[in-house]
Amino acid sequence: MKFQRKIKSVSEIKGIVKSLKNAGKKTILSVGIFDIIHPGIIAHLKKAKKHGDILIVGVIKNEDVKRGPERPIFSEVLRLDNVAAIGFVDYVCLVEDKKPFESVRQIKPNIFAKGESFKERDKKTLKKLESEEKLIKNAGCSIYVTENVNSSTSIINQFLDLYSRKTKKYLAKMKNKYGAAFIVEQLKSLKDMKVLVIGDGIIDEYIYCESMGKSSKEPLVVNRFLSSEAFAGGAFAAANHIAELCGEIKLVSVLGNRNNRENFARKHLSNNIKAKFFYRSDSETIVKKRFIEQYSGNKLFEICYMDKGNIPEKEEAKILKYLNLEIKKYDMVLALDFGHGLFTDDIIKLLEKKAKFLAINVQTNSANSGFNMITKYKKVDFGCITELEARLACHDEYGAIENVIKRLSKQIKASNMIMTRGNKGSMGCGRKAGFEYAPALSSRVVDRIGAGDAFFSFTAPCAAKKMPLDLISFVGNAAGAIAVQIVCNRKPVGANKLFEFLRSLLV
Repeated sequence: MKFQRKIKSVSEIKGIVKSLKNAGKKTILSVGIFDIIHPGIIAHLKKAKKHGDILIVGVIKNEDVKRGPERPIFSEVLRLDNVAAIGFVDYVCLVEDKKPFESVRQIKPNIFAKGESFKERDKKTLKKLESEEKLIKNAGCSIYVTENVNSSTSIINQFLDLYSRKTKKYLAKMKNKYGAAFIVEQLKSLKDMKVLVIGDGIIDEYIYCESMGKSSKEPLVVNRFLSSEAFAGGAFAAANHIAELCGEIKLVSVLGNRNNRENFARKHLSNNIKAKFFYRSDSETIVKKRFIEQYSGNKLFEICYMDKGNIPEKEEAKILKYLNLEIKKYDMVLALDFGHGLFTDDIIKLLEKKAKFLAINVQTNSANSGFNMITKYKKVDFGCITELEARLACHDEYGAIENVIKRLSKQIKASNMIMTRGNKGSMGCGRKAGFEYAPALSSRVVDRIGAGDAFFSFTAPCAAKKMPLDLISFVGNAAGAIAVQIVCNRKPVGANKLFEFLRSLLV
């Protein structure tokens, strides 16, 4: 198609701009997602074109779009084609947007045209953007702002069925009660919080395969190995998540003496995390290998490398001594109890007694066969579990969910407790707030592994800061919606990505 000739690489655009400048032509660059082409977009680009001779449009790559897990709606190829089909657009290219205005600095147009939506940002973000703008102007590029451009995100949220009517009503309530700017500022206020994370570090390995069919000699399906990758999971992943919000993190975890994978673990921790590892004798670091059918992404089966039972008394004594000295230095303790032997009775008692604020996530899984219950804790400040784990702890499979969470919250003396419910969202119970219901904010799921840890890691510091329960739940569901779009724990839920998602939800 003729319009596809307009589509160039950034390096090609750089050469074209240089030649046009030498010929005395004025170039204009506009950068955006361009997920849908609506009248506001056309008006913005028309106004921009009037200020020069050649209009270039940069379409942001999928991986750099920060509008949440449902965005972009359309692929890079379709978005490039749609923009190129606009008659008065001269060139189109795919650009990175990890750093604001990076493509502008690379292409060096005469004019950079941006929409008025930047005015809606919070003060700190605006200050950073203004600093970036100075660098652009110093490079000889002027900035033109088009006014009264409708937001694509606003149109998508209002007219496309990304969310149910009930969820839209919920988002409208959160917008009217708090607003995105207030919520983002509340989350940014957590930066000064000091957090001690304690839990089992887990190495998650994904082995990607393709099916070769049934074996001719055995009743089994044969799979061919394709590739593999490893992720820092468990307490490692939770520490990385909370390190996005809080400035100082201490991670306390147990590795095995054999094949401890310590170098891998340290390499995959964020820079603001200090790790203190203890070593379990006659054991190895926990590894969970999941075999994945590459084409569908379905998990075929899992093999766990771990020793069952509590840590030996010798290691327990070392951990107790260390915690006695360290725990008072931290504003909050984030405990991830996967039931793999780290949380002995004495360690639990110490955490309950000494932590300034104790947040717990207690998991029932195949490795502990339903024996690891939240009810082994007697006094916590914030608890977070799944609905199944809550029902198991209460021995109540069919009763009203409100009765279940209220009973558990009372039993562990929690000020606030949240139960995650998969595609039903979450339900919170607070001493003062009563019950709070929040819908799930993602309809597309790439991988559920680690999403619960992300939910807990983002809600716990909010609870420690005494934010309202409805706000805590909203933040958790937003973080969870981003987490299910990430393969396992390939990367943490980034704070900036969360902030942009919150803004897009409440636009």
